[in-house]
Amino acid sequence: MDEAGIKKQNWDVKETELFLEILKELDMKKCLDGRKVRNNRLFKVAHRRMTAAGYHRSVDQLKFRWKLLKSAYYKCKREPDSPAPIKIQGWWRYEKTMVAIMESRHPLVGAGVNADRNDDVTEDSDGEASMLHWPQPCPDNSAQNNPETQNQNLDLIVGVIPQTTRSRSIKMDPEMDSQLRIGFLGAGNMAYGITKGILSGNVLPVNIKVSAPSSRNLGRFQELGISVTHSNAEVVCGSDVVFVAVKPHLVPPVLNEVSPHVTDRHVVVSVAAGVTLATLEELLPENSVAIRLMPNLPCVVQEGALLFARGSHAKQEDGALLRSLLHRCGLVEEGPEAWIDIHTGLSGSGVAFVYLFAEALAEGAVKMGMPSALAHSVASQTLVGAGRLLRDSGKHPAQLRSEVCTPGGTTIYGLHTLEQGGVRAATISAVESATERARELGRRSSRK
Repeated sequence: MDEAGIKKQNWDVKETELFLEILKELDMKKCLDGRKVRNNRLFKVAHRRMTAAGYHRSVDQLKFRWKLLKSAYYKCKREPDSPAPIKIQGWWRYEKTMVAIMESRHPLVGAGVNADRNDDVTEDSDGEASMLHWPQPCPDNSAQNNPETQNQNLDLIVGVIPQTTRSRSIKMDPEMDSQLRIGFLGAGNMAYGITKGILSGNVLPVNIKVSAPSSRNLGRFQELGISVTHSNAEVVCGSDVVFVAVKPHLVPPVLNEVSPHVTDRHVVVSVAAGVTLATLEELLPENSVAIRLMPNLPCVVQEGALLFARGSHAKQEDGALLRSLLHRCGLVEEGPEAWIDIHTGLSGSGVAFVYLFAEALAEGAVKMGMPSALAHSVASQTLVGAGRLLRDSGKHPAQLRSEVCTPGGTTIYGLHTLEQGGVRAATISAVESATERARELGRRSSRK
């Protein structure tokens, strides 16, 4: 990497001070509590001001920087008398401004701090944040079955939570997303989409780890600041919520590999199409908490549609935790398992059906003389606008369609042509075929 590229990655002291001063000013203008005012619009304003000052960062980079600084603030509040690394390696440079932002209206005291964060973040001498990963040894089976050993491992995760409630407290409190350790077995598009959504919430990249047998897809996770490994067992041992995001035929061998390391503190979430809850529970240790989730690709831009079903040992609070963790990914709903395969055909595969229709729309415009680039841009925006109107209006699609049609107008002529081509019947059959395929995959996985 050239010198300019390296410089771009590092935050120097002046850049960080400017960033914090901008946030401070925006907070004070609105007279809002610094812990609550953070939102996408504010970061966009900060991005414009940073760019005008000659610092070229993306909005996501600004958000990530803020998360690291806020985590350092919480750690200083929890341990005011200890010589924590964040104090002696540069944190003091920003402490005054952070305190002004965070305590502008509601100073933090006592247990309120402990309940908010348990993140370990250090500040290097050049102002660049680095993350301390808590130890993630993978104990043998005897250690896993030893309650004393399990409690010691949980100490690393929850820190200040009373010992009598630790075994289930993380899973029961949706507000504790920031303390959760999240693991992904598999590094495909689904894992990446969910990760992007989770990171837009309270979870820090330091609390996520991803495993895959090859390095082909791991680079994009590393760009987000996430740790990667080739060891599935390592991910499970260092996680509270484990997403099984491998192809359906790989679920049995992967779960057989990691099941000795699954304990009662884990929530195992499968996103493998067609793999039933019964299959998951058979492959996992007795009484394991299993949830079956079907997301779709738009989770990458926080516009996904996700449906989940709880296994026989998953409680309502486990579902609440998952919903809280994934709510930034898009629409998150719970339903019976019978709906999961239908959701796969409707929303999982349906994304590709929409892309096909968008391509056809653009090609129609090209046929009539519009440049290809413009046609594809207009087609994509047409789908975005129509989708948002359908979602936000609450109207039935047929009602919106009728509002576009005028007697003898262009739209009704186009719709007539679509009906002649059987677009409605073909779409229904496409959802049906995709659903049946998901069910077939489930039957195959249950026989293995």
